[in-house]
Amino acid sequence: MANLSKQEWLALEKKAHELRKLCLQTTDWAGSGHIGGGLSVMDLLTVLYHKYLHIKVEDPKWEDRDRFILSKGHAAIAYAPVLCDKGFNNIEQLKTFNLTGSKMGMHLDSNKVEGVDASTGSLGHGVSIAAGTALAARILGKDFLTYVVTGDGELDEGSNWEGFMTINNYQLSNCIVFIDRNHCMIDGPTEEVMKLEPLADKMIAFGFNTIVVDGNNIGELCDAIDVAIERSKKKCAPTCILMDTKKGAGIKDIEGDYHCHYMALDEETFNKYNDELDADYKARCERAEKEGK
Repeated sequence: MANLSKQEWLALEKKAHELRKLCLQTTDWAGSGHIGGGLSVMDLLTVLYHKYLHIKVEDPKWEDRDRFILSKGHAAIAYAPVLCDKGFNNIEQLKTFNLTGSKMGMHLDSNKVEGVDASTGSLGHGVSIAAGTALAARILGKDFLTYVVTGDGELDEGSNWEGFMTINNYQLSNCIVFIDRNHCMIDGPTEEVMKLEPLADKMIAFGFNTIVVDGNNIGELCDAIDVAIERSKKKCAPTCILMDTKKGAGIKDIEGDYHCHYMALDEETFNKYNDELDADYKARCERAEKEGK
């Protein structure tokens, strides 16, 4: 991994593990939540917030900050723990996630939750918002990058494809697109509900330099993001990082199962899933030790 030492990789694995457990805990506090799609994207959230994003916790509205847009807004069950752990919001707020009167709703509101650049939830909006922020950066002569994450089930919404066309039309290499390809949506496997394949070919046809990675492998994610950033500096065609992930990543019992899209936990299940996350963390560290420099 070109710019990722073994020490840094292990540190990111440790943080990702802590955040997966906090996501599980938040789901328990809330009574239920979109844990499947939250866990599939947690490695990316960890890498972005603890390695790549140029942001200031003490100044969430810093004009020159990088922008991050979680278009698959229901993954807020993962995003909220990341923002609280980073220090944007009091971590105690997670105890009221999605409960009446809480600032932490099922979909995070940028007017209520510090660090959120765009309110998302109605699927299909995030890519177009990202195109707008990237175009604004160019017009204003700003160097900040916009990172946007969309889900594969979300790609059933036609507005995403309009956004992709816009990004390509204006050659917005300062907008880096991630697709969380966990192969599942609330109604079942994506290929049974609405076929997406060949998805990589479609993104290439829409003008993107498309990189397919294991989205639950921190080393591969960092390599792909490094390429995307370099291409942005050179003003090349925009990059799409197509992340092959597992729904419920890290919890063996639910990995790849669309039934974990939204679920509740009893005490026995909560404890079992915590143990499975510990076992998964051990395996991830072994991979980092083996593959890292």
